[in-house]
Amino acid sequence: MSLILIGSLLLAACGGQEPAEEPAVEEPAVEEPPAEEPAEAAPATGNLVMLDWAGYELPEFWGPFAEKYPDVQVDFSFLTESAEVYSKLESGFEADLVHPCSNLWELLVDSDLVQPIDTSKLSNWSGVPESLAADGQFNGKQYWIPWDWGFESVLVRADLVEEVPTSWADIWDPQYAGRIAINDSGEAAHVITALSLGFDPWDTTPEQEEEIRQKLLELAPNVLAYWSGQTELDQMLAAGDAWLGVGAWNASYVSLLGEGYDVEYIDPAEGRTGFLCGFGIPTSSQNVDLAHEMIDAYLGTEGMAYLANEYGYGIANIDALTAVDPEMAELLSLNDANVIDKTTFYEGMTPEQRELWTNVWSEVKTSQ
Repeated sequence: MSLILIGSLLLAACGGQEPAEEPAVEEPAVEEPPAEEPAEAAPATGNLVMLDWAGYELPEFWGPFAEKYPDVQVDFSFLTESAEVYSKLESGFEADLVHPCSNLWELLVDSDLVQPIDTSKLSNWSGVPESLAADGQFNGKQYWIPWDWGFESVLVRADLVEEVPTSWADIWDPQYAGRIAINDSGEAAHVITALSLGFDPWDTTPEQEEEIRQKLLELAPNVLAYWSGQTELDQMLAAGDAWLGVGAWNASYVSLLGEGYDVEYIDPAEGRTGFLCGFGIPTSSQNVDLAHEMIDAYLGTEGMAYLANEYGYGIANIDALTAVDPEMAELLSLNDANVIDKTTFYEGMTPEQRELWTNVWSEVKTSQ
């Protein structure tokens, strides 16, 4: 965000008098004091606290901010799931920026835990398409700045399985028993199971909820491990302990492929699930202006291109697409205008759904 310095000019006006009969007595000249130089703004200092996902703290994402504010210390606290943003803010955790995904945005707005964002302060805002920006709008105001989106699917060690699965329903196939690493998320488990049964995950009847519960209890004996972070999943797949990484993100595919492993990232018959995440400013933030500056840095071409090229994730600023490696864009269909429409993105949950799905997942994990 550029700073515009507005200077003021001092204009002196001189007036004259008609000459009098007596010679005028010349008054001594009064020297005007020199105009004061405009004071320079004090450099920003202090701390900016971010509640973010591990891996997004890298300076490659926010280099322009670090360059502009070298005396500001940026502190990161890391998430393992979006729900932590709500629980931490609700319990009094103080942050200046949070980075949850679309399933949590409405709850945070309704709970008055975040404040509207002034997009006029974002020089990179014009590159965000309305189709993405609209997801961050509530009550006619922009509460969220979309930043990253991506897929969840099944990542397969193709060299270790007899058949590569083609659907979410295939993970129940006995041939994969004991070789499944699944995302440790009751919400994700509910969604993929609902899709495998042909249900709308966010509009299920009590009878359908029971079917989903029974289906997950069926799967539990075949699960090797419940993963909660990308590194953990990548290591299990690389070692060959797990053959299927269920709920895997784009970044795992890019990472293992880059290391030379024979992996396939399937496009399930029911469709990939997907996440859309972004930045919001808590109502308790003490550094609102700096928070806007940091969002703008993350939206810049440098950070956006790094996200796509290194992680394989979709980006929110389409002006940065020219800096994205064409091979990466092709690999994950990031350049496909229809890919978002073909993806089942997470939606907001009601408190009742959250409680139910969490309880079912706890039952599933303890049933082995």
